[in-house]
Amino acid sequence: MKFGEKLRHLREQKGMTQDDVAKAIGITRRSYIHYETGNRYPRTRDKYESLAKLFDVDTDYLYIENEMFVGEPREKYGACGKRQANALVNELAGLFAGGDLSDEDKTEIMRSLERAFWMAKEENVKCISK
Repeated sequence: MKFGEKLRHLREQKGMTQDDVAKAIGITRRSYIHYETGNRYPRTRDKYESLAKLFDVDTDYLYIENEMFVGEPREKYGACGKRQANALVNELAGLFAGGDLSDEDKTEIMRSLERAFWMAKEENVKCISK
């Protein structure tokens, strides 16, 4: 599920309006509408944290649009694999925030990073749990 779809779903579950959410996290309604429509993403980590707190979800849930990528490492490598995949996605989320990349470019970058992740995991199948 895409970021905007998650926001709309969470907002509707809480029975809130777009204006309610915007005011609660300190942005304009117009900015929030752009989040829900997928035209923009929050530029700062604190906005993600404010949204997560408001909707009572983990910030990782908002960052990660490709849950399949995170779920597959968990199936193959357990909690450590999931943790590593989440860390990768979270670190890379900043690359896309406020940038000028097209959706196609973002998708290709994520695919390339996923391929690199899997190649590294294949080379080092031993995963040490922390």
